[in-house]
Parts: sequence; C-alpha cells; structure tokens
Amino acid sequence: MTATTKTFSHSEPCCTLDLTGPEQRRLVTMFNGLGNPSRFEIMKYLVTHNGCITGEIVDILPQAQATVSQHLKVLEKTGWIIRSTKGAATSVCLHEANINWFKEKVGEVF
Repeated sequence: MTATTKTFSHSEPCCTLDLTGPEQRRLVTMFNGLGNPSRFEIMKYLVTHNGCITGEIVDILPQAQATVSQHLKVLEKTGWIIRSTKGAATSVCLHEANINWFKEKVGEVF
C-alpha cells in the first residue's frame, strides 16, 4: 500500500480563510512583534499601565535602557504601540485600533 500525497499548485487555495496579501503580512508582522519574551512583558505591562513613560518600562525589565528602547521600536514598527515625546519624556500607549484589528483577524483564523 502506498501513501498518496496531494500537492497544491499556487492557483489552488490551501484553505478557506479569506486572509491573503497585505492583511496576511500585517498579521504575521504583528505576531513577530510579540515573538520575544521582553516585548511580551512590555505588552503585559502596558495592558495595566497604558500611557506610561518609557522610564517606567525600563524599571520593570532587567535590561539596559538602550535594549528596552530597541524593543519599543520593534513594538511600534509592528503596530502594537504608539510613542509620543513631550519634552524629555516619551510616553508609550497601546495602539488600540491595531490591537482590535489583530483580535478580529485572530478570531477569524482560530
């Protein structure tokens, strides 16, 4: 008895999800943004301390300020947070619209 393997051409859909192109890339990018334990800790903190100052995040992580800044840069680039500067302080807020979009898409997939 031999096993048969079905191969898919690029023209055949692999599934019934209507998630392709830019939306799929956006979703994958957001997943990648959370793919680091330190960035995930930052997001957990922001859920209960939204609108905090960068220094507060530095205080909760056992990492140098420069490292935390790099993690914040990734979270901003991948759509999770919004940073704004007022004088010497940088405020960090969750990007609510992007997070709601992410929740909706994840709900459609899973």
